[in-house]
Amino acid sequence: MALYESSRIAHGAGFAARISSIFVATAEAFTAWNDARVTRKALAQLTDRELDDIGLCRGDIELVVNRH
Repeated sequence: MALYESSRIAHGAGFAARISSIFVATAEAFTAWNDARVTRKALAQLTDRELDDIGLCRGDIELVVNRH
């Protein structure tokens, strides 16, 4: 009896999926980097009093940015 496998991916489809996942990962990395940059800039522009009001000090900015 012969066995026929019909679930194979068409030639080249796996390559296209890998390329697509590379682009998605790059876009996600860029988005995360940009979000961190915007957060860092916003927190850096606050006064020490404003940072204290939200429970932070200047030294906490990088910790907060890197945590998210």
